[in-house]
Amino acid sequence: MNNSIVEVKDVTKRFGKFKALDGINMTLEQGEICGFIGPNGAGKTTTIRILMGMINASEGRAEIFGKDAWKDAVELHKRIAFVPGDVNLWPNLTGGEVIDLFLRLRKGKNKKYQEELIDRFDFNPRKKCRTYSKGNRQKVALVAALSAEADLYILDEPTSGLDPLMESVFQETMREVKKAGKTVLLSSHILSEVEELCDKVTIIKQGKIIESGSLEELRHLTRTSIVVKTKEDLTEMKGIQGIYELQEDEKGSLHFSVESEMLGEVIQYLGSRQITDLKCMPPTLEELFMSHYKEV
Repeated sequence: MNNSIVEVKDVTKRFGKFKALDGINMTLEQGEICGFIGPNGAGKTTTIRILMGMINASEGRAEIFGKDAWKDAVELHKRIAFVPGDVNLWPNLTGGEVIDLFLRLRKGKNKKYQEELIDRFDFNPRKKCRTYSKGNRQKVALVAALSAEADLYILDEPTSGLDPLMESVFQETMREVKKAGKTVLLSSHILSEVEELCDKVTIIKQGKIIESGSLEELRHLTRTSIVVKTKEDLTEMKGIQGIYELQEDEKGSLHFSVESEMLGEVIQYLGSRQITDLKCMPPTLEELFMSHYKEV
């Protein structure tokens, strides 16, 4: 067994005749934040439920800290903090009471940090849970999970319902978790959040992992956007292989995209045309994601 925190090996999950997961593989190393992205129904939550020991894989094996996620679920949960995407709470308890209840179930907890998180997330723990909005219910789960002394955080749409300011607080907190050497699996629809936080991205589509790696490793799959202005005419660039969507704006600058393997050749060509302004923008995670999901 290697030093990986999470190992998903050839996992398939069937619900009757429906195959929710089809032989997926995924690895998380210690201190890594992995973004797990895909549209609704792609298999993200099913994967997370298998890792949490809520359901068993039909085929394959899921391991956390070298132990079986299904057979050793009770023991593993002592080292895992989980935030679901849809948080349901006891309506007659206050938010603070629910957080305390969750933390009493764990041996390791940080009361001082819990109070700091309540302040950071601008959360009122004295109100009954039935009065909370979705965002406030999410804050209960986040404060409880982050206050626990866990080694692995599994977060399924953790910022669902939070406003942009609170999303920023969440991102700051995740950087602290990473700095402490903890490991995070972050399932999110907010691609900018994943791009900001994650060391690695895994994209799932229709129950299959279609790409996995760092953003730098995956950016070869999309094109770099270039805006350039030169002292010479560049209309002949239309004939250069690997250049797409070439158009000129009202200021005389050319906008186009170029395939990664052609980038060096294009820059060399532009360098001989007396450049006066040049901007190169690497492909974003959103562009990468949409390149896999756009309808053909």
